Amino acid sequence: MNREDAKGVPTRLPAWGRVNPVDGVPFWSLVGPDDREIEPVGEFLKELVTRGHRAGTVRSYAYDLLLWWRWLRVIDRPWNRATQEDLREFVLWLSDAIKPESGRRTVSVSTAGTINAVTRKQYLDDRYKPRTIRHSNAVLRTFYEWAIIEGTGPLVNPVQLRNASRRAHAHHNPLESFRTDGRLRYNPPIPKRRPRVLPDPEWVRLFGALTSNRDRALLSMAVSNGARAGEILGMRMADVDWGEQLVRVTRKGSRDEQWLPVSAEALLWLRLYLSEIDDVQPNAPLWWTLRVRNRRAGASRQPMNYETLRGVFRRTNVALGTNWSMHDLRHTAARRMADDSKLSLRDVQTILGHRQIATTVQVYLHESDVQVASRVLEHLSRPSPPHPLAGKSLGYRDHDMSVLFGGEDLC
Repeated sequence: MNREDAKGVPTRLPAWGRVNPVDGVPFWSLVGPDDREIEPVGEFLKELVTRGHRAGTVRSYAYDLLLWWRWLRVIDRPWNRATQEDLREFVLWLSDAIKPESGRRTVSVSTAGTINAVTRKQYLDDRYKPRTIRHSNAVLRTFYEWAIIEGTGPLVNPVQLRNASRRAHAHHNPLESFRTDGRLRYNPPIPKRRPRVLPDPEWVRLFGALTSNRDRALLSMAVSNGARAGEILGMRMADVDWGEQLVRVTRKGSRDEQWLPVSAEALLWLRLYLSEIDDVQPNAPLWWTLRVRNRRAGASRQPMNYETLRGVFRRTNVALGTNWSMHDLRHTAARRMADDSKLSLRDVQTILGHRQIATTVQVYLHESDVQVASRVLEHLSRPSPPHPLAGKSLGYRDHDMSVLFGGEDLC
């Protein structure tokens, strides 16, 4: 199929190839239907690992390249002859395509794409979001830049910048920060999202619906310091300083270690949870599954991963009729710290692990529309001051104005 009849591409691409986990380097690989590794992608993934990217990042790159390879198979285009027009058609297809089914929907079949009445958040649907498309474009541009340098790719990168002919920063505003790179040509705009803060009554309901000390300890820790899900799940037993009331996390991206404060309530639930674990080793993971698989075969608990954490929220949301997520607790912690007059924005930035304070202000410290509207409604409900009679400013006598508006009789 060529570019002209690309509109005939099905809403779901054929299930060609797959991403396989690999022990060691590169952690993940892209293979075709014949189980042979796609060589250019494999070399690129090894390059990412060499640069220090984490396994999760390499995995996400591999899946974006798998989708691109499936598209190239449908339009019958060699990967090293892809053009800007091919990318444009691919972005148009992503904007209207349906994601492949990883499993049949059960509870969420009636809520996909709708707005939750309690949280005012939209449920996920089966469409590709603008952030997903932008991530795909960034991955493809990085891949083709690497391939061009290696001498195996096309002469021109098919993922072009929006103003590729203009010199970078030629008309830069000195009051604004420099962008690391230009904007990609076919990047869709991303609507600005307000922070999703749990009101105190909703946090009480969410916490009350938890069924284990492990979940109570984990969520209490997240709402007290705003650590990300991956940062909390990566903790070890030795990462808890009971005396100083601190926990140590490895920051996303920079991989720096940082000690964060944690509430006394979270430490209380953590101690109750650890009392239920048989063997506590300093270098062992802090969070474990509650169920033991293959008990007859002598198997033990497994370290808790992100899918297990999603299961906790899935069960709780079903019970409450909500769609809260782990990242909502990070927003809630940021909002609570920002509302404390004894904490500065620099304090909030340090705890959240942001490199730039602008990220803290622009993303996490916006007040919700409901909070602003409630203050305006309070303003509107205040009694208005009495307006002076207009006649005074025009030179009329008070007696005449009183007669005019029915205050006194003429006789």
